[in-house]
Amino acid sequence: MTIQDTSTERADGNHFVLTPLTRAQTTQLVRLCTDAAGDRGLRARYDGAGGLELIPGPSLSGLPGLDPPIVAGLTNLARIVAPHRQHRWPQLVADHFDRLRHQLVDGPPSPPADPERELLLRLTPRAALPADWTADLPDFLPGLVAVPATEDDGVITMHLDAADYGMTRTEAQEVGLANLRRLTDEVEYVEHDGARVAVLSGSTFTASRALVLDTVLAESLQVPDPEYGVLVALPVRGLLLVHVVTDLSVLPALATMLGMSLRTHAEHPGPLTPWVHLVTGTSWQSATTQTPDFRDLRSSAAFHALVQSLPHSRPERPE
Repeated sequence: MTIQDTSTERADGNHFVLTPLTRAQTTQLVRLCTDAAGDRGLRARYDGAGGLELIPGPSLSGLPGLDPPIVAGLTNLARIVAPHRQHRWPQLVADHFDRLRHQLVDGPPSPPADPERELLLRLTPRAALPADWTADLPDFLPGLVAVPATEDDGVITMHLDAADYGMTRTEAQEVGLANLRRLTDEVEYVEHDGARVAVLSGSTFTASRALVLDTVLAESLQVPDPEYGVLVALPVRGLLLVHVVTDLSVLPALATMLGMSLRTHAEHPGPLTPWVHLVTGTSWQSATTQTPDFRDLRSSAAFHALVQSLPHSRPERPE
């Protein structure tokens, strides 16, 4: 069984605002989407909760795999158009619906022809997938599961049933991890108040590289065995933030990473989790409390214990 990677965020009420858009901008985007869908043979109705219900018209009726109503999430599209001036929105929306119609006409994607080479594990929100498909998948982090996926010309397809391509789930996970280790990262550094944070990017699987963090540390950051662990944030699919803990610079590092992660998670496509985690070995613990409204955040007990164990002086960093 396969599923296209389209995340949809839901909220109660009839006046849902698609973050980070204003209410007026949300109304405009919904209007553009409704018109674009109609131009491509799809009758569209906004459900008031972040999704566009699509019913194929006569030109698309009878195509295999279409079981109306189809619900297209608008969360990522809202984040894609947000940085652009509104005169560019019609073209961005048109491109989005051209791709969507193409996928509908082509039908469900095929299983990977060469899973040993093509499969990658991909972190995705559990809430973005049908519950019965992920009921027996463990969380990697709260609300996030790792799913075998492939990428073809920028289109991500998640392959939930390993039997479709002749593997067991365990085999698919092992192959997906092995291929994930072969990816490379683009690394930049942000420095603030004595703290140094690595900003990793380069692909839509960058955040999923948290699943192979030992490889990221050894190969991308050249720190194979950090004595005190690392702080890690994976706010969106294309971004991974890492601070190697050495001393009390971990304090401004946590503040810097939390600000970057909260902002990116709220505004950019492909949101995963806004929280910063303390990783020691294979143990992942939250570095802060986690509140639904992101207010009154405090360092966690695990982070407090770490700080108490750190040297107060900062070692010289090689140039």
